[in-house]
Amino acid sequence: MSARLHVATRKGLFHLKRHSGQWSIGRHDFEGAHVSMSLHDPRNGMTYAALNHGHFGVKLHRSSDQGANWEELTPPAYPEGAVKGADPFTANGEPKPASLNEIWSLETGGRDQPDRLWCGTIPGGLFRSDDAGTSWQLVESLWNAPERMQWFGGGKDDPGIHSICVHPKNSQQVAVAISCGGVWVTQDDGASWNCQTTGMFAEYMPPDQADNPNVQDPHRMVQSPSRPDTCWVQHHNGVFRTTDGIQSWHAIEGIQPSKFGFAVAVHPQRPDTAWFVPAVKDENRVPVGGKFVIARITDGGQTSQVLTKGLPTGKSYDIVYRHALDVDDSGDVLAVGSTTGNLWISEDGGDSWQTISTHLPPIYCVRFAKA
Repeated sequence: MSARLHVATRKGLFHLKRHSGQWSIGRHDFEGAHVSMSLHDPRNGMTYAALNHGHFGVKLHRSSDQGANWEELTPPAYPEGAVKGADPFTANGEPKPASLNEIWSLETGGRDQPDRLWCGTIPGGLFRSDDAGTSWQLVESLWNAPERMQWFGGGKDDPGIHSICVHPKNSQQVAVAISCGGVWVTQDDGASWNCQTTGMFAEYMPPDQADNPNVQDPHRMVQSPSRPDTCWVQHHNGVFRTTDGIQSWHAIEGIQPSKFGFAVAVHPQRPDTAWFVPAVKDENRVPVGGKFVIARITDGGQTSQVLTKGLPTGKSYDIVYRHALDVDDSGDVLAVGSTTGNLWISEDGGDSWQTISTHLPPIYCVRFAKA
């Protein structure tokens, strides 16, 4: 059972510890700063925090002592001349220069790549580091794909890579999910890529473009550690699942009270079990009926359960962002944080929840420090 949790918020990074059966907030780093992403690397004990200072730009920090001390790193940077695609919803948009707006995902490479990190950014660039974040290189094979110019922003103004899944048994195989740009997979450590969204559909596009792989809006993608050919995606138009190594996807229809949301987590030992946070889609983006719940699937998608014990009983308008739901290595402990600063933890797979705080800043990411 994990004993540490990092909570990245609009006003800094909070460190939580579990002691004598109780979770409590300890350290608070980068007070006042927008922390968009955090990562604990179990291979070397490093902790990373990505900050967005708005006018002053994106910063990246690393700690080797659980946050007691931080060193600033040079963040990823787009090369001179890089351009992002034109917004397809404007009348006469032209490609514009690309610059780093946000670090939206950070993941470790495989255990055979001890210093490898992957970084997904807005506006849609994937970066790789082989020196534990000291330096970064743009993965040009994906950036230069002609299809990239079709990508466009979903919840953000520009497209962004928010999910990176490194195959636990083959670190050469990496999959990334992009809003809005589909799911891209490399089998050769980034030398080449294919967009693999067969079975997904985009209701927000004209009917003849609904199955266009390059306009799909996967909100979040997670991969089963125990059966890596199984991945789950919370998509703008529902929940999709693959069991054939991302060759094809099928829609999961039975999630209650809604199939719309942003976050998903998969059980580390049970690939048929996953958790979601349902909401009302598009311009609403509030819990269904004002009732905040967690949905759980335990049978691969045939049925779903609505989990409410310990969650708010009255009207609630919490939304959970893509990275604000996580499960630890045991599969028993889950954490979920909301846009209104509520933080809950479950230690029984979601059957019941305890409130850790109701007054944190808006929460962007929760991550257990995994072994």
